[in-house]
Amino acid sequence: MTTVTYDQPIAPPSRLLLWAEGRAIWEAAASVTLWPLLRLVPRGDGHAVLVLPGLLAGDDSTGLLRRYIKYRGYDVHGWGQGRNLGPRAGVEKRMSDQLKRLADKSGRKVSVIGWSLGGAYARMLASTQSDEVRDVITLGSPISGDPHASNAWRVYEAVSGLKAEHSERWELVARTPPVPTTSIYSRTDGVVAWQTSLEREGPQTENIEVAASHLGLGFNPAVLYAVADRLAQPEGAWEPFDRSLLGAMFYPTPAQRA
Repeated sequence: MTTVTYDQPIAPPSRLLLWAEGRAIWEAAASVTLWPLLRLVPRGDGHAVLVLPGLLAGDDSTGLLRRYIKYRGYDVHGWGQGRNLGPRAGVEKRMSDQLKRLADKSGRKVSVIGWSLGGAYARMLASTQSDEVRDVITLGSPISGDPHASNAWRVYEAVSGLKAEHSERWELVARTPPVPTTSIYSRTDGVVAWQTSLEREGPQTENIEVAASHLGLGFNPAVLYAVADRLAQPEGAWEPFDRSLLGAMFYPTPAQRA
């Protein structure tokens, strides 16, 4: 088992891993092939799920993920703000308002799933509106360590007009949310250094490792299965993910953050 500390600088993923991001198309094809297996996850209880896209992406990028979650029995919603160009003026307020509307409409807490930058948003929402958030699931999200340990930070700064290390916002992202929290990450992520996706393990936090590209995290069958498994847990009865069901080929032993 690997234990990660942030005593030393963490480099962004290598160019080789970045070039290998094109394998995401094969991950999507694998999910279609393994659809019968993905049906084995228990069906949901109908609660609302909000799915937030990554940098430069929109709701179209999370289409397969949302379709699968809806198929498993949830009330699924995209973020509805077009392309994600970072937390520009009004973006965070609209997400906050959307979360409140979903919670008020159903009278129940909302699960929030975020891919990459969307996961940072999800953690911010959980930190500031924990009464409305049931649980948080992040996919390849930079949540700790150096915000520059990514191949996307320059793009983030260019399109958002903000610094990657904005202290107040980064503090909210790095803080462990006061709700059940799952970080799904891959050591072969070509965009975000996997070490920065690790959450400290605790009574209601966990890391799940998968073999995936960054761009394929929303399509990868191992990710879809894990997400559905996490959503299916009864509210207030959270338990860590049981990786033994499918074995180390799909879910290697996750690293730990010191």
